[in-house]
Amino acid sequence: MSAPRKRLISAKAGERILAIAGWSAVWLVVAFIILPAVVVGISAFNDRAILSFPPQAWSTRWFARAFSYRDFSEGFRNGLIITAFASSIALVVGAGFAFALDRYSFRGKMALEAVLTSPLVIPHFTIGLGFLILAAQIHATRTFALVIVCHVVLVLPFVMRSVYVSLRNLDSRLELAAASLGARPGRALFTVTLPLLIPGLFSGWLFAAILSFNEFTASLFVTAQATQTLPVAMYNYVREYADPTLAALSVIYIVVTALVLTIANAFLGLGKVLNVEHVR
Repeated sequence: MSAPRKRLISAKAGERILAIAGWSAVWLVVAFIILPAVVVGISAFNDRAILSFPPQAWSTRWFARAFSYRDFSEGFRNGLIITAFASSIALVVGAGFAFALDRYSFRGKMALEAVLTSPLVIPHFTIGLGFLILAAQIHATRTFALVIVCHVVLVLPFVMRSVYVSLRNLDSRLELAAASLGARPGRALFTVTLPLLIPGLFSGWLFAAILSFNEFTASLFVTAQATQTLPVAMYNYVREYADPTLAALSVIYIVVTALVLTIANAFLGLGKVLNVEHVR
């Protein structure tokens, strides 16, 4: 066998080994992430009134307790109210800022973008503590309004990112065609631009809703007993009880979130909407 052919075979073997090693590393990371959820999911079916693994006997009574516990039901209701308002407000505000940052150039544009996206790098407990201090300074109580404003700040960057990517993927020639046919800017916006942005708008709202509903760290500072969300109620529960109820509730969380994202991806193509590589 000639030397060039040996080098070619050796190079292909090296590439194959690297590919196998790469995929092995990926699957190890995936297993490391999923394994705790699997353990919690199995523990949720434990018949004993203490969280243990593996279960000695199987039961679904902790799922019934998760649905019947009063603080959980009130936290779920409060979470829905806060999520509905926070995600909707964030959608309107975030879409407006994304449109302005994409279409216009003005002084302080980079600074504005940095401020709006800062919740991505600032710890959430810092933001929650900041809102608590601000509320104390202006003598405001921890009402739904305070929680909603805090959640809007936290989820705003995700809405902006989703809408911004959709704007970058939008074919500007369609807007130019509408303008050439006599459509005013406002009419072109509502008849051409917004309909094409619906997948990005809904994706941004969906991610904002999921993040808002599951937000715990900042909510712990800005909620009161009457406004506590489900994650805060879960935290208060685990301080008093050690049964598998929280494991059962975690299983419900995971299943519902996975179903929502799967259905949304099937109808909207979230990967295309949020894929940075497709940005022009």
